[in-house]
Amino acid sequence: MIVVSNTSPIINLACIGQLDLLRQIYGQITIPDAVFTEITMNGIGQPGAEDVPRLPWIVRHRVIQQPLIQVLRLELDTGEAEALAGALELNADLVLLDERRAREVAQRLGLRFIGLLGVLIEAQRQQRLSQIRPLLDDLRQKAGFWITDALYQRVLAAAGESP
Repeated sequence: MIVVSNTSPIINLACIGQLDLLRQIYGQITIPDAVFTEITMNGIGQPGAEDVPRLPWIVRHRVIQQPLIQVLRLELDTGEAEALAGALELNADLVLLDERRAREVAQRLGLRFIGLLGVLIEAQRQQRLSQIRPLLDDLRQKAGFWITDALYQRVLAAAGESP
């Protein structure tokens, strides 16, 4: 399975000490150079900045389709544009994205995607997590990940946890 990730899922999971969930669920994660730069250079001292370069299961990909990236940059930031272009280039099975606009573009491009909250639900489904609630709370409190109360409740319900 080829899985390409944008910056947000990696940073947020690193922030709550759960980055390894991606390896457990997907085996290998591919990130384009722009995402690597956002995490390791622009994010020096931030969660994931030191981990990403040394983890063998996170693989960098140099996206070749520069004209496509330029078109995508009209709507998205560089990391998102490269993640989507790279996913198309690699014929990825899945793209990890959290931002609404990036998801809309991914859908238009026919790419299958999932957000961080979907990753947590999948981890619990695979019995890699016993509960999602503590991680949702950590995402809100430690990572500053914005989750509406209604979405928080829907994720708990999807995970089979009582609200």
